[in-house]
Amino acid sequence: MLRTRRGKGILDAISSHKRFWRCFGEFSIWLCLVVMAGVILLLFASAYSTAQSPPEDYLPASDLLLIPGVTSFVPFWWPALALIVALVIHEYSHGIQARAHGMRLRSFGLLLVGPIPIGAFAEPEEEEMNRAPRRDRMRLFAAGPSINILATYVVLILLSAVSSGMVAENEGVHARGIVQGGAAEGAGLLPYEIITHMNGVEVPDGDAFSIQMEEFAAGDQVAITVLSDPSLDGVREERTIELTLGDRYQFHIGLCEEDQVCEDETGELLEELGIEPGDGFLGVSQLSSGTAGVDGFSFIVEGEYSFGVTAFVALIEPLIMLQTPISLDGQTMILEERAMLEAGSGFLGAAIGTEGTLMLFDFLFWLVWINFLLGFANLIPMIPFDGGHLVRDGVHSALTWLKTGMHPMKIEQLANRISSMSSFFILFILAIPVIIPRIF
Repeated sequence: MLRTRRGKGILDAISSHKRFWRCFGEFSIWLCLVVMAGVILLLFASAYSTAQSPPEDYLPASDLLLIPGVTSFVPFWWPALALIVALVIHEYSHGIQARAHGMRLRSFGLLLVGPIPIGAFAEPEEEEMNRAPRRDRMRLFAAGPSINILATYVVLILLSAVSSGMVAENEGVHARGIVQGGAAEGAGLLPYEIITHMNGVEVPDGDAFSIQMEEFAAGDQVAITVLSDPSLDGVREERTIELTLGDRYQFHIGLCEEDQVCEDETGELLEELGIEPGDGFLGVSQLSSGTAGVDGFSFIVEGEYSFGVTAFVALIEPLIMLQTPISLDGQTMILEERAMLEAGSGFLGAAIGTEGTLMLFDFLFWLVWINFLLGFANLIPMIPFDGGHLVRDGVHSALTWLKTGMHPMKIEQLANRISSMSSFFILFILAIPVIIPRIF
């Protein structure tokens, strides 16, 4: 436990705007209640899904802790730095609310396991916090998770701005997958090799590739110019491969394995998509541009969609990002696609270059990831999480507001009992996805 009293003067100066911080605290309560409802739904959905279909593979115990350098898909340096930043703003926000409501602070601190931060605290005077009005305490408890949630989306916008400033080192498209037995496999095309030309015509992006493919039919001979994966010194070799296009329509029909119902349904779907017999098929899947590694983040500032669509996608983007390092063994993007990127000609690229921009991307990615998890995890409605304290004081306030005629001490006892029961119930729900896969 690393304690310090430094920073209290700055904290007092910031928290002197009491009206603003009390309004922020009130906003935090409602924000946390809405997010807490989402957390509860996700917990129930996860428990129900696991109980219905226990997964064959499950995360080892070390991966459940989500500790930088310990969890297999969470590397050390950037996540550890992001965790420190997220913990500091979380606890500092608690501290601001405490001072804005007249409560003194003993100290700030970090909880460390060796060099690894696993927690933080702002330590108010316990007696003053216990004597404070419950609404004030609710604002204090809500301030930490709410600042992490707000920080998630502020940093997500910064991540989008950094992503939009990156460009492809070489124009062209690449395939993440090569269809077994297809024309591309037969000609020796490999995943993540960059296709730059088809019959001498440039294909700088996916749209150009689609337009060019419309010029060909099944059985046509095509010469494709590709750039190989980079060598150890970063050089890509150019070569031209000759291939005979397959039939896209017949490929999809062939996936049904002589199932007539499947063939009929597939044929109808292909017809709706405008795919007809004789359409040329290269034999690749997941065709992507050279900026595919960052395209999923740059949409916020590039204005590709309407405001409503952009806002909705941005809202759920942190949830999507949670899966990225799990599926990519701790990486923030596919390494082959990372090697295709370089910094653009803007100020950031000129100032820190490609390596610096990619490092900044990694830090911002983990800052979004950690803030989102920290905000959500602290809103699990069980003690000792902030969400548990909010439930306890919220239930007490609701019972008092209902004017049930109960003695205040009985209301206190009932609120504590409900809080304890909900904590045990949520603990049981949390345990289902952990225990059931290990039993079956």
